[in-house]
Amino acid sequence: MHRYRFLLSRQWVILTLVAIALIPAMIRLGFWQQHRYEERTARNDLVSGALHAKPVPVERLTSPGHAVSRTERYRTVTATGTFDTAREVVVRRRTSADGEVGFHVLTPFVLPDKTVLLVNRGWIPANGAQTDFPKVPAPPAGRTTVSGRLMADETTAASGIKNVKGLPDRQIMLINSAEEARRLGARVLGGYVEQTAPAARGGSPEQISDPGSEDAPLNYAYMLQWWLFAAAVPVGWWFLVRRELRDREEAAAERDPEEQPAAV
Repeated sequence: MHRYRFLLSRQWVILTLVAIALIPAMIRLGFWQQHRYEERTARNDLVSGALHAKPVPVERLTSPGHAVSRTERYRTVTATGTFDTAREVVVRRRTSADGEVGFHVLTPFVLPDKTVLLVNRGWIPANGAQTDFPKVPAPPAGRTTVSGRLMADETTAASGIKNVKGLPDRQIMLINSAEEARRLGARVLGGYVEQTAPAARGGSPEQISDPGSEDAPLNYAYMLQWWLFAAAVPVGWWFLVRRELRDREEAAAERDPEEQPAAV
């Protein structure tokens, strides 16, 4: 065992302790990536199922004061009513598919029973200063049937967008049905709808694209990578030990050639 006494040196003790610490850390990182993979896969399945589910009347999934759940989010809903452009607002700091900053157009949609559905008609450019109310293309006039993806009320915690106060008239930061109910003085269905039909035409807001799927396979690859790294640490440590032992023996042979056995 005297051949391995060098392992008690300060350099090798530190190296060994680092290797011992890295193994559980890498295993834990692998489990974290596994959790992210499972989480993202579940989210993708949930979104895909919602997007491909049969459209239903919006009143079946939400009502005034209702909090849209994860299983209800992205479900395609339909509604028949009339757009109230007089009380339309725009949502600040929203980006287009090309990354250009502008507004989302939020228009109250009045149902036959006078209940209001908030409809996000899509994105428009700023057309000037952010403090100016932009030129908004008009929606279809009269009684209209719309469909779209049901969305939960936006919050700062979920979106990371600060709900700034004192904004210019008819501009908001977050789409929140409770706040819009107070502003409109009406019964507003919980959540809102991202309009998908009628389809956008020339001069209409740019409709919001379908939510993309998250890259769950990438997390799976990272999971395997971290666990392979954890397995490689002891292998690499032993390789370094063997190399150090060989180097020491070769150095000793060069210093004391007469102590080496004669070749046969």
